[in-house]
Amino acid sequence: MPFEALNRLWSGVRESSHDFRASTEIFPQLDTEKLIQTLDVRGKGEENGRVNRPATSAQSLDEVEQRIVARIEQEKASAYQILEDQSQTFDARLRNLDFEGQFGLIRQANASSLSDFKAEIASGVDELHGLRRDLKIAEDEMTSFKRKHRLDRAAKVPSAGSTSVKIALLVVLVLVEIVMNGTFLAKGSEQGIIGGITEAVVFAVLNIGAALLFAIFCVRNLVHRSWLMKLFGLVGLAAYVAVALAVNLALAHYREVSATILEGAGTEVIRRIRETPLGLIEINSWMLFAIGIFFSILAFIDGCMLTDPYPGFAGVQRRLDEARQNYISGKLDLIDNLREIRDEHNSKIEEIVRDLSSRRQETAAIIAHRTRTMGLFAEYQSHLERTANSVLTAYREANRAARTDAEPAYFAVAYKLERITPVVKTSDDWDDRVLSERIQVAQAELSDQINKIGSAFEAAVAQYHKLDHLFPEAGVGSQQAA
Repeated sequence: MPFEALNRLWSGVRESSHDFRASTEIFPQLDTEKLIQTLDVRGKGEENGRVNRPATSAQSLDEVEQRIVARIEQEKASAYQILEDQSQTFDARLRNLDFEGQFGLIRQANASSLSDFKAEIASGVDELHGLRRDLKIAEDEMTSFKRKHRLDRAAKVPSAGSTSVKIALLVVLVLVEIVMNGTFLAKGSEQGIIGGITEAVVFAVLNIGAALLFAIFCVRNLVHRSWLMKLFGLVGLAAYVAVALAVNLALAHYREVSATILEGAGTEVIRRIRETPLGLIEINSWMLFAIGIFFSILAFIDGCMLTDPYPGFAGVQRRLDEARQNYISGKLDLIDNLREIRDEHNSKIEEIVRDLSSRRQETAAIIAHRTRTMGLFAEYQSHLERTANSVLTAYREANRAARTDAEPAYFAVAYKLERITPVVKTSDDWDDRVLSERIQVAQAELSDQINKIGSAFEAAVAQYHKLDHLFPEAGVGSQQAA
């Protein structure tokens, strides 16, 4: 199969690079009021406040506040894990785009596609040369035959339709003669017309068959250049006349004899032909004889016109026509095959070109999505910090309202969430400007490849047609067929 490298590249283009679906709901927002109720911070704040916990001198968060902070840290860790998973997905998507691999496959395809196409052309040339040799042999045979027999005309080869009509005429002649002979012979048959037709079958087949055999194999030799063959044809013509007269006279005599003699009719017919061959008594017998001769002559003429009158000439012409047609159709098939390969190649190239632009757009979208996700994570950490301070404030207000001692000094200090700064690996990211230039170069190379394949196709067609100079008749036919 041609274009193996291109086919591998094209198959990769048709495969989806990922199954990722973007979503803006990456980090779910915490419900502050619900978190306050879940942790029961107001109740615990009031409970601890009544016993003045934490102490006024406390410097660090108490157990309840630590539980609040732990919950916030847990949410932060979960969000960071989501970010890590998203980052791995982005990295996998960028790796799957594999521009370097695509550019490498494009170079490989460009290096091999033209040679593959030329190999297909060379294979077609070899096949066409074989058909050309067959045509040369047929041409030489025709030239030799014409020179040997001093012929300066084209052979008369009837078309398939004409031959079918002539064969149909012979069949009709046989059937009509069988029916008519059976009608005449029914006079003396114990089985009536059915018996007469049965007896007439042999006479009809013999009458028509003899005319055909002599016309095709003997009499045609009258036009032969060889005097010996002319003599053979003359003898055949005389033999035909003798056989036609004998068969039809025997049929006419048999009609008269079978009407009066039940047994030994054949012997009586032979005796009458020897002694008085023209001694027919009834007019119907003469009519039967005339009809038989008429049908025999029609069959004889039809047999002579079945093919060219010169013996062997039509056969040589048919072999030449077949070789020429094989050459013409073979060349057209080879050109059509190359055209299909070229069009398939070009359609794959166009899809690859579109895919490169699509991959560039997808790269930009992935990087933008990754940047947006990092921003969402930073915003989410700020959200967690605000949530933590809101929950802590609810606890401290309840505690402050219930206590009798002064509150700890740290109650007035806002909670600061320790931020996670994710590290984004951008070393493998393509610069959009560089990527755009590389894609343009690759597209130009692919477009150039299309032009080269097109030029190779045109050169192949011209190379195939060059063989027509060796065979002008074949060339005219092929051009008309094209």
